[in-house]
Amino acid sequence: MKQNFDKRLTAIAADGGDLLHGGLIGIEKESLRVTADGSLSMADHPLSLGSALTNRYITTDFSEALLEFVTPAFKTTWETLNFVCDMHQFTYSQLGDEMLWPASMPCRIPDDDDIPLARYGSSNVGRMKTIYRRGLGYRYGRQMQTIAGVHFNYSVPQEFWDAYREILGSELNIDEFRSEQYLGLIRNFRRVGWIVLYLFGASPALCKSFAGDNAAAMKSLNEETYFEPYGTSLRMSDLGYSNQNQSRISVSLNSLDEYVNGLSEAIETLEPSYEEIGVKVDGRYRQLNSNLLQIENEFYSSVRPKRVAESGERPTAALRRGGIEYIEIRSMDINLFDPCGINQNAMRFMESLLLYCLLLESPSLGDAELDEISLNQTETAKRGRDPDFRLIRDGAPVSVREWGREIIDGVLSVSAQIDGHDENESYAEAARLMQTFIDDPNLTPSARIIAELEEADMSFFRFAHQMAKNHRDYFASIAQPNNAAIDMFHKEAKESLQRQKDIEESDSISLDEYLSEYFD
Repeated sequence: MKQNFDKRLTAIAADGGDLLHGGLIGIEKESLRVTADGSLSMADHPLSLGSALTNRYITTDFSEALLEFVTPAFKTTWETLNFVCDMHQFTYSQLGDEMLWPASMPCRIPDDDDIPLARYGSSNVGRMKTIYRRGLGYRYGRQMQTIAGVHFNYSVPQEFWDAYREILGSELNIDEFRSEQYLGLIRNFRRVGWIVLYLFGASPALCKSFAGDNAAAMKSLNEETYFEPYGTSLRMSDLGYSNQNQSRISVSLNSLDEYVNGLSEAIETLEPSYEEIGVKVDGRYRQLNSNLLQIENEFYSSVRPKRVAESGERPTAALRRGGIEYIEIRSMDINLFDPCGINQNAMRFMESLLLYCLLLESPSLGDAELDEISLNQTETAKRGRDPDFRLIRDGAPVSVREWGREIIDGVLSVSAQIDGHDENESYAEAARLMQTFIDDPNLTPSARIIAELEEADMSFFRFAHQMAKNHRDYFASIAQPNNAAIDMFHKEAKESLQRQKDIEESDSISLDEYLSEYFD
């Protein structure tokens, strides 16, 4: 695999060296709105932020209190980070006394029934989105749906594909070739995805009030906090979002047809435990259906193949229509130490890592390797910094340092090609920084969090609450805000409310008819 990787990278360099530069990067970042005392906000989504249904940049996820910031796709990490920063600054200007919770793991969360579901107005599409979330609450519990993260979206530069198809000598048409290669990238990312939890995991501790049934399995740091001494990302472990029914869903990543067919089958397969919940009870929808998945987005995975869907088009139909357009990485925690929850070094490393995964040989995934991948993720999440911890590769144990250095070496090779365009070493510097995390686990965000909690004898809640105040003050202190961006967000908020109104007024069929047509 390494030999073919080197050959491919050499061929790309010989082609001019610019083929890996200029991929499109987008960020989706979730943040809970909390009151001044750190409790979950019970207030409606602020009207001044526009319509959660139609605002292109600021919307909501599971709960009315769970904001989601969505950037456009940019060619540089600097543009992307600036946009994230501008969205945060604008939002804070509209929140009054509320703050954004800076961590992936929530703390002062009410009982399930009291967590407000996101609402999207009276249109059929808006009501469908709320019903879907109500179904998630019945299936997995509402508290687990308030866990937040950062999604990294990436598409390889368009000009890369024709050149790479020629390098590999493929006779597939360009759409088929691109989808085939993206799936190879995804399979390799699944293989090495543990490194994202190790490097960027920032949830080694959580409030005891949130632990629920998992309390017996966790260690106590202090009166209010559970933790894993060597944990990296409890959000991505079986202590975070997990579901036994989804473990039975077989969605192959070995071809696009297999992937789409696997998802489609799960959406059409009845699940007895969900049938017991009921679909429409006493005239009110509890869920969209009683199948293994209500819709495609319910399928939980650390990485997804994506294509921008047309109006009313389902994600699987979009993939069938035009193939894979970009990749969504869903395994990054919110970084408490960054006001925006992510920084340029993380984005640069992720871009280089994905290109490394693309250029490596990527054989099909079998059941035995999938079991290894699952074990590596779960164990890295819970004890990835343990000196005695060993990953499993091809049935044999391997240390984080050994495998991590191998990955970083490949990422550095890719970074050199990206950096060549701008004649600097910003991507290589990001990779070298991650190398220091591999060599010294105490430098990772997860280790820093545990160290600060122990040194200050502080609960996770107090630590995160103080960070929320710091971030609020940071955005308030920016001397020269991007007034053009602030004006744009005001304009988008106003226009999004009109777009929602237009959608509501255009509905001409009942909700029952709408859902029937959607699933047909």
